[in-house]
Amino acid sequence: MMPLFKQGENMEKDILKKGFSNLCTAKAMTALYEDNFKQVSKYVHATSRGHEAIQTALGMQLLPQDYAFPYYRDDAMLLALGMKPYDLMLQLLAKKDDPFSGGRTYYSHPSLRDDDKPKIPHQSSATGMQAIPATGVAMGFWYKENIGIEDTSVKEKPFVVCSLGDASVTEGEIAEAFQMAALKQLPILYLVQDNGWDISANAEETRAQNAFEYACGFNGLEAVSIDGANFTESYLAIEKAIKTIREERRPILVHAKVPLLNHHTSGVRMEWYRDDLDEAKSRDPYPVLRQQLIENGISESEIDQIEADAVQKVTSDYKKALEAEDPKPEDLFTHDFAPTPVTEETGERFPERDDKVVMVDCALFAVEELMKKHKECLVYGQDVGGRLGGVFREAATLAQKFGDERVFNTPIQEAFIVGSTVGMSAVGLKPIVEVQFADYIWPGLNQLFTEVSRSCYLTNGKWPVSMILRVPIGAYGSGGPYHSSSVESVITNIRGIKIAYPSNGADLKGLMKAAYYDPNPVVILEHKGLYWSKVPGTKGATSIEPSEDYLLPFGKANVLQEIWKQEDKETLTIVSYGMGVHWAMNATKGMRDQVEVIDLRTLYPLDEDAVVKSVKKTGKCLVVTEEPVNNSFARSLAGMIQEKCFKYLDGPVMTIGSENMPAIPLNSTLEQTMIPSTEKVKQKIEELLKY
Repeated sequence: MMPLFKQGENMEKDILKKGFSNLCTAKAMTALYEDNFKQVSKYVHATSRGHEAIQTALGMQLLPQDYAFPYYRDDAMLLALGMKPYDLMLQLLAKKDDPFSGGRTYYSHPSLRDDDKPKIPHQSSATGMQAIPATGVAMGFWYKENIGIEDTSVKEKPFVVCSLGDASVTEGEIAEAFQMAALKQLPILYLVQDNGWDISANAEETRAQNAFEYACGFNGLEAVSIDGANFTESYLAIEKAIKTIREERRPILVHAKVPLLNHHTSGVRMEWYRDDLDEAKSRDPYPVLRQQLIENGISESEIDQIEADAVQKVTSDYKKALEAEDPKPEDLFTHDFAPTPVTEETGERFPERDDKVVMVDCALFAVEELMKKHKECLVYGQDVGGRLGGVFREAATLAQKFGDERVFNTPIQEAFIVGSTVGMSAVGLKPIVEVQFADYIWPGLNQLFTEVSRSCYLTNGKWPVSMILRVPIGAYGSGGPYHSSSVESVITNIRGIKIAYPSNGADLKGLMKAAYYDPNPVVILEHKGLYWSKVPGTKGATSIEPSEDYLLPFGKANVLQEIWKQEDKETLTIVSYGMGVHWAMNATKGMRDQVEVIDLRTLYPLDEDAVVKSVKKTGKCLVVTEEPVNNSFARSLAGMIQEKCFKYLDGPVMTIGSENMPAIPLNSTLEQTMIPSTEKVKQKIEELLKY
């Protein structure tokens, strides 16, 4: 355990006065919000009342090169970082010029990218999920220092602060973050503010141990417990922790015991359920710090003036914030994505080469080329390291070529794999990560939905997440119920990410390259049955490997089999992606003058224009998917086609996919009964042509 503050240790007067001013400002804001409750309670907020001392002590010591992940009660910390009451009040009132989100998210949900302040990437409501992105920043520092691309212009090495409420430490994702921080010895400070309460549930009923005791179970994570209501003790303990982290590059957890002297949030009032309010008030950090100023020779009149100035500033900033402009309706539609530089197909798709290569190698070569060119590019996930190179050999030889710092294994931690990319991207890296099978993506969906996909939008464009998530998908070779699922309908319901689902190696390489240069998060769904073209009828997935500079933009479908408009024959359009494209091509042999086949290549953005143009020409449409059809992306696509092409249709827009059963069975006969096939698609084509 680190040595704590000792009674009798003195603080510089300027630090004490600055800390007291900050505490008084945060305290005055809480009082003002209570006095104007009806006016400010339109939007939910929480305040730092009772937590001000530890938050101020930490915020005062951060530098512009540091990264911070404050949680929703950390307004005193934000003030200590250099934010003004007015800045915070713009967010409190959801105003257009809210510097964090432009009125899109709650009070004290910050994101900041100012040159003169610590950097604050996006995080959600910060009930534990933020620990993974924060640890991702620390892992980014670790990576850059290991391969020699860190910023050497700063005198003090940067570190990361992850601020947590005590109740959030029971989250499973906290364990994933602590594990990786301890394993790789990452430069991060976890600050846990323990006020003994969740919302109405208290510590006795929700946890077996406090955060200090819990952290002691992680070998390599040092922990210290302090009185977070004592500013001097907090400042000195934080000072020692920061010095250690900057110099020794290892994680430390500070467990700060604090009282909660205000409501959980403005909507959940403390008097409804609290039975410890008198005891909590007895631990108020305000009189403690005031007394410390007096003991250090600062006059009561000067102290009173500091407090009066804080109250006056809060009052005047509030009046100004009330008059600030609200967002306009059109402000809704900005910053869902950052602009991508890849808008046109460029480079050679079919250069002169001797042989075609399998799909998995096209992706491997793309990643290798990117890693050679960009030191910011790294690969991690389960079993992608040097011993195996991925269970599908999709990362084969990469660790040997680029080293264990650039290509490394993670524990079985899908949430960390996905969510850490937020932090890695924030420090200028481009992580290419993967989950081993689509069936394993579920633990990572919280991070993908809550942190990754919303970052650009909820930070008003400041923090897009630039990452690639590779997902082997689909049924192949009796993989059984835990290695065969199709999950695109779930993924396509997450707004703020781009999604590719290629059917061949050339497309996969071009899309992989485009994804790398795209500043937004990209999920690439890669069908396992197409990797080596071992499934009968999938030789079309092999390709002449495109050139190194080949880029294929997202949102451009491929009319793989084109027909002309015919008046004397029934014609139709097949729309598909991934394995479905091969079923479609094989099923249309002998009728290729009647069936146009469109390979979507990307599910978002979706090339609606190509689909609508084709269906208007042919008059009929079949959507082919491997997913069960009920409530699926394919049926949604069919609905869009029906809506936009209704007066051109000569029959219903049909879909074919897997049977609507809970899982794909292991037995090969049952598996083939479950999923589509060339013959099943052919029968559906014939049915629709005769309609």
